[in-house]
Amino acid sequence: MFDLVIEGGRLVDGSGQPSRVGDLGITAGRIAAIGDLASADAAERLDAGGLMVAPGFIDIHSHSDFLVPAEEHGEILAPFLGQGITTIVTGNCGYSPAPVNPATADELDSYTTFLRGPDLPRAWDSFGAYLSYLDNSGVAMNVVPLVAHGALRIHEVGFQGRQLEPEEQARMKRNLEQSLEEGAFGLSSGLLYAPGIFAPPEEIEALAAGLKRYDGIYTSHIRGSSETLLSATKEVIRVGELNELACQHSHIEAFGKPFWPKIDAIIELHERARERGVDTGFDVIPYVAANTTLLAIFPPWALAGGVEALLDRLRDPDQRARIRRSIDEDIPGWPCWIPGAWPHNLAEATGWDNISLLWVESEANKGLEGKSIPQVAAERGTDPFEAAADLVLEENGHAMALYVGVSGDLEDDTGLRKLLAHPWASIETDAILTGRGVPHPAAYGAFPRVLGHFARDLGLFSIEEAVRKMTSLPADRLGLHGRGRLEEGYAADVVVFNADNVADRTSYQDPTAAPTGIERVLVNGQVAVQGGTVDTRLRAGTVLRHRASDN
Repeated sequence: MFDLVIEGGRLVDGSGQPSRVGDLGITAGRIAAIGDLASADAAERLDAGGLMVAPGFIDIHSHSDFLVPAEEHGEILAPFLGQGITTIVTGNCGYSPAPVNPATADELDSYTTFLRGPDLPRAWDSFGAYLSYLDNSGVAMNVVPLVAHGALRIHEVGFQGRQLEPEEQARMKRNLEQSLEEGAFGLSSGLLYAPGIFAPPEEIEALAAGLKRYDGIYTSHIRGSSETLLSATKEVIRVGELNELACQHSHIEAFGKPFWPKIDAIIELHERARERGVDTGFDVIPYVAANTTLLAIFPPWALAGGVEALLDRLRDPDQRARIRRSIDEDIPGWPCWIPGAWPHNLAEATGWDNISLLWVESEANKGLEGKSIPQVAAERGTDPFEAAADLVLEENGHAMALYVGVSGDLEDDTGLRKLLAHPWASIETDAILTGRGVPHPAAYGAFPRVLGHFARDLGLFSIEEAVRKMTSLPADRLGLHGRGRLEEGYAADVVVFNADNVADRTSYQDPTAAPTGIERVLVNGQVAVQGGTVDTRLRAGTVLRHRASDN
């Protein structure tokens, strides 16, 4: 007897092949049978006539590491489940909660404040202990963990803006390999952010060499997406090529209108690398805006020593003036990891008008959330730089912003469409949900937006291809076994959706509207979403570990 039979739906198996009408039989959290199950015994039946049945969506680029340990994470991360996401990949952009060195733990906490929601206990030091904590507390969806270069570097030298000594590099590599032994699927880097910004390519290449015998993937938020975009793209490909690894260009993009014409060139770099045998790929946010820390507007030299050092510099009139000159005048160039160099001037690339506040920590400034930096400046009778600098001081560096102009804008998203349509492009949210502030619309609507707007309405690709980009493609990139497809023996992570009305209903002004068309979501065979309602108490997810027989 089956626990559940989903009958009469159009099965979109995740391969990209045309859908077909059939039944799905689920037992003990697994897909037990596919075909005509009309006469089979089942404890429950779901009529999916007129609907599509797909594998659960895999968000290859999430930042929920610091949320999933919290008791409240089911409620805070409910928008992910509500759009059909059953598996999240954590540890991206060089940010992860482990490993932790007590001597530098405060620096790690300060570095990751904008990713945090409820207070978390310091209940782990190693990567394995972090995963065990999640096992014991339970998770609402499946978690695929990456270990982060930023956490590894902070573990050794904090925010020191210098090259590592050989023994420090060796300890980092041992820590990476321990984390891989304990279940990490690979290594991420965030080379736009301190401390990754201080690491020369040789440091990353040497560290990533430790991935090879574990079949781990290397993912990178590259050094720059404007002036340095081509060189930074070559760098991530080189790490994969030198070490014969799978490498992933995280949220591939061209930041700022002057740089959108480079999109064809970066696609060509990846295509040529594939022709040479490099296992390279990329993922895409289906919006023309990105969310990240407000600290990303500052030059690297100002961030040396960490957040407190930046705050001290902003308090010093001479240093503050020097920071302003850097933002106003400095042009990013290559190499960009040496002292004084700059990989990516965000304020210059996109313009102050396209930067707005998503979250601030203090109650005093809550009324500024959702406003652009120029609006804040006008209210305060100052200019955008001074307003941003003052806010960073007032918030002790704890502020998050939305940046518009990523591979397009509200008038022209041609570049974004090129990236989304590429056969190697996985879909992601890159959304930061903490239960505070204003989220990016992707937190509620990224996957429905691709299914509805880009696939059905624009015809950029088929619904089946859209599902492949959300399921088997990221699963294959990561080395996930038994997920990402509708196949017998695979985990019963399933999304039932209406292809006729599935849609993202958010906007940048109203980013928290629930999508339409997501009818039911199963995580390991258990119903997590039904009729648009998310069961926030359910802990049906699994903490997956690389190279485990069942990951």
